[in-house]
Amino acid sequence: MASNKKLLILAGDGIGPEAMTQVRRVVDWMDKRRSVGFDIDEGLVGGAAIDAEGAPVSDATVEKAMNSDAVLLGAVGGPKWDDLPFAQKPERGLLRLRKDMVLFANLRPALCFDALVDASALKPELVSGLDIMIVRELTGGIYFGEPRGIEELPDGTRRGINTQVYTTPEIQRVARVAFDLAKKRGNRLCSVEKANVMESGVLWREEVTKLGAAEFPEVELSHMYADNCAMQLVRNPKQFDVIVTDNLFGDILSDAAAMLTGSLGMLPSASLGDMDAQGRRMALYEPVHGSAPDIAGQNKANPLATLLSFAMMLRYSFDLGDDADLIEQAVQDVLAAGKRTGDIAQPGQPVVSTSEMGDAILAALDKRAA
Repeated sequence: MASNKKLLILAGDGIGPEAMTQVRRVVDWMDKRRSVGFDIDEGLVGGAAIDAEGAPVSDATVEKAMNSDAVLLGAVGGPKWDDLPFAQKPERGLLRLRKDMVLFANLRPALCFDALVDASALKPELVSGLDIMIVRELTGGIYFGEPRGIEELPDGTRRGINTQVYTTPEIQRVARVAFDLAKKRGNRLCSVEKANVMESGVLWREEVTKLGAAEFPEVELSHMYADNCAMQLVRNPKQFDVIVTDNLFGDILSDAAAMLTGSLGMLPSASLGDMDAQGRRMALYEPVHGSAPDIAGQNKANPLATLLSFAMMLRYSFDLGDDADLIEQAVQDVLAAGKRTGDIAQPGQPVVSTSEMGDAILAALDKRAA
């Protein structure tokens, strides 16, 4: 890969910088050993940006993100900034990036690593080998629809209003991402909505069906109501390969699926925009876990979710599947060898530090590349 691919790193708050330090070591390793190089820039987001620049994310950082081939983010937020007005909180920086970059498709894998099967709340036979991808529509639906708000009624009571609304283009663009992913995986896609009680669900089902028939006839498309999907995720999760759903249901189902793995702190995510005429797609990659301010600066954080987010970046932004596989295999190797940070350790199991986990990953990469 040409070394002029632009990567913006936003380490953020809490454990974000510590995890990102270990990922930078892997980035350097990939450059030296795999000729996978980047032009790397850095910026501030979240509380760090508030303290240094007076806003959760600066205009200059947003411009950098818009001109990058991919953004890798650590974590945002912490109690230090809890008393700020809602519009000025650290999380608003992440939301602005998603909005300005038009990142409409959120990819949340639920992958159960072999060495962590016993950490799941479900029986091992239900989650062993689990590998689901949930594609959530991220910029529409009930979280953004109008009208919305809280109003006072003539009798003195109040009414809260949120509007679930989707258009054909909004549905088709996220469904197209999901169909493309399904083609590269098991060739199966399950579209999830509530067409039995919601007109927006009827439209969703109709548009996904039309798109599948017109552009992806080779993908096996099925449909499921959201409540049934929630039940099936805890009853028989391995029946799914790729799931596509709206903003509200995706928010709920992706968190439920993440907990099937027993290791929320291990999971990466990607948020993708549309492909432009040159084949470039806006993209932001980040771990699912938060900033964990209670352990920040103590060399206790688990860097693997951020590292796996980098692997997702290699796969989905740069089509470097072999390099992404190499990182994911190194993570499997390290876990199989019993290396655990505190968040994924079982009682009585030895615990390694953030930097020691980074050492172990580099050693596993060296062994794999030998």
